[in-house]
Amino acid sequence: MSLAVKLKDFDGTDFNKGAGFLKTTLWYFVNALIVRASWNPFMGVKIKLLRMFGAKIGKGLVIKNNVIIKSPWNLVVGDDCWLGEDCWIDNLDKVVIGSNVCISQGALLLTGNHDYTISSMPYRNAAIHIEDGAWIGAKTTVCPGVTVHRNAILTVGSVATKDMEENGIYQGNPAVKIRERKIKE
Repeated sequence: MSLAVKLKDFDGTDFNKGAGFLKTTLWYFVNALIVRASWNPFMGVKIKLLRMFGAKIGKGLVIKNNVIIKSPWNLVVGDDCWLGEDCWIDNLDKVVIGSNVCISQGALLLTGNHDYTISSMPYRNAAIHIEDGAWIGAKTTVCPGVTVHRNAILTVGSVATKDMEENGIYQGNPAVKIRERKIKE
């Protein structure tokens, strides 16, 4: 007899990792009405609210409109980073972004997934680390557990399912290294 998936048994206990029900609920409203809102061009207000909810953010963050950050208490951002329009940091687990990192428009940093081998399909989350100087291109996905090493590039529309080497340029689904990045002064 084959076993069946039983989604009614899913309890989502890993969802609020690092925050309780009240903090999570309050964040949803603050995020929807102020931080993510397309009417709010004031980056300073967004950054202050993210910090109030536990994000660790360095100086010089550029955060555009419609950026979704699921759990600011699981976010660390270095200095002089850019978060482009419509990028989504779905951080059920830690997301650590180094300095001088560009996360382009529509990029998805996805720390959570479901364990399909268990009938209730509980979360199986893993942190994402993006090191200094990396560039996550537009409409890309970085999957759970991936480390994007220093100065690596994930090109437009690509999906990183494994760690990316330092100075590597990656393309495709799944992304593979296509060449070495060379930076001129």
